[in-house]
Amino acid sequence: MKPRTLGLVMRKALRTFPAVVVTGPRQSGKTTLLRALFGKTHAFVSLEDPDVRIRAKEDPVAFLDRHRPPVIIDEIQYVPELLSYIKTRIDERRKPGQWLYTGSQHFGLMQGISQSLAGRAAVLTLLPFSLAERIGRGDEALSPEGWIRSLHAPSRSRATPSLSSVLLRGNYPEIASRSAVDRQLWCASYISTFLERDVRNLAQIGDLSQFERFLRLCAVRTGQILNLSDLARDVGVSVPTAKRWLSVLEAGYQVYLLYPYYQSLGKRLVKSPKMYFNDTALASYLLGVHDGETLLNSPSFGNLFETMIVIDVLKRFLHSGEMPSLYYLRTRDGLEVDLVLELGQKLHLFEIKAAMTVWPKHADSLGRALTGFKSSVRTAGIISRASGSFPVKKGIHHYNWKDILGI
Repeated sequence: MKPRTLGLVMRKALRTFPAVVVTGPRQSGKTTLLRALFGKTHAFVSLEDPDVRIRAKEDPVAFLDRHRPPVIIDEIQYVPELLSYIKTRIDERRKPGQWLYTGSQHFGLMQGISQSLAGRAAVLTLLPFSLAERIGRGDEALSPEGWIRSLHAPSRSRATPSLSSVLLRGNYPEIASRSAVDRQLWCASYISTFLERDVRNLAQIGDLSQFERFLRLCAVRTGQILNLSDLARDVGVSVPTAKRWLSVLEAGYQVYLLYPYYQSLGKRLVKSPKMYFNDTALASYLLGVHDGETLLNSPSFGNLFETMIVIDVLKRFLHSGEMPSLYYLRTRDGLEVDLVLELGQKLHLFEIKAAMTVWPKHADSLGRALTGFKSSVRTAGIISRASGSFPVKKGIHHYNWKDILGI
């Protein structure tokens, strides 16, 4: 098994918290990671098994008596009522590292945890591989702060898959690690499972074919500012319905919404976010892009490249056990910056370009941002396919995507 960055955080959490909850999309490696790290010390029970699930629902006390801690309970969202019974047992015997859960539906699961296990459980998120994890460097991956500090350090060579492979096969462990797995069949099966299981569980959606069309139109819009009215019109549903369906995709970890940066915190939450698919394999599949040549000529290539970069930086936060502090920047006078990290009250700005040649004009927005935000900006850089790290303008550097994502 390739080392996962979150494993280090989980071991630390188990030393102090009675319970640890690992959330994330299906097939991201949650169960595999837990069993690899704690399979010898914790019993294992999966609520995906219908018979087990029925017993847990009908008699939760007997179920917990049978599966005593230390225990791993897989897919806890199927029987969230167990959490209140577990709370009682934790309070009776508050010992660290006794209860480990996984869950694939964020909103409903978090509601149960906040009501029953507040202060008792560490909540962690595991997304599919980051690039560092994909190349076997997950246990060496740097925290966001360490990553920023290391940007100018010489890159450590390690075999890295081609860009087309990363974008087309994505980062779900099975499809990313096993070249024998048929990409189109895997993606089709994953989407079908997501629609039939998670979507039906999360919302009362009668017409799944219409929801699938909604999913495809979201893929078309990856890396773009979300216009919910246009999206609803194109699907043929009301804006409230589109908003509810988007929440379903968020709850199932299929999309991520990146909000704009404003110095006023309130403004950040009311302006339109940019929408990103959490995995480029599924996004490119939904776009009908199935080979490298089609990918490079696709009008969506730039957006898919940007999606890969933003989501990889998001994973650096989540897999380090940190709250993401990511934004984009767009002002009324036309200033746009693709990615803003806010760390220690300092800003780190990045433009993302899919080009293989970087010109000084590509740094114009960053130059204006440096002037506008002055001492608040600690880092300004361009991430692209061009080779190497080099200065573009005063205070602005270029970074190759492989060199900085793999550390």
